[in-house]
Amino acid sequence: MAELISREEVHVPVDYYGLAVEDWDDSQVPVPFPEDWEQGPFLTAHPGRLSFTSAGHTHSASMTIEVWDQPVPVPPGDWEESELTEIRCTSGQLQARGLTSGPWPDPVRLPDKPETWTVRVVSGGRTEVAAQSRDRAVEGVEQYLLQLWPKT
Repeated sequence: MAELISREEVHVPVDYYGLAVEDWDDSQVPVPFPEDWEQGPFLTAHPGRLSFTSAGHTHSASMTIEVWDQPVPVPPGDWEESELTEIRCTSGQLQARGLTSGPWPDPVRLPDKPETWTVRVVSGGRTEVAAQSRDRAVEGVEQYLLQLWPKT
């Protein structure tokens, strides 16, 4: 049975529909966010970086990052998007960041051993944030859950 190693929630400022998660050591990210980002697919994987297109223009999204010791099933819930990808993180730490607001001030720590991680990303609240963020900045309506486990 899979064991949860850590779980951390951050609120990521979203502007111009963009947000990302990338290696804390941006020297290990050949093209750091927001370079080469275009509004488009829900998730785009780059070396050391995962870029997302949010459903809302300007708001604060809730992002939960779970680290597991082995693969886990899709979490229960009413998810509007779901993708499976991978990310290489050599620093052992990730940062969440908005398009213009920069990185979240505290890193999300992974186990000490740098490695490539399989990542499942699910997202909900997208329809609601698309409607609500037209009129005002909202907080925590759009939710992201990232489940990471060592690539096998």
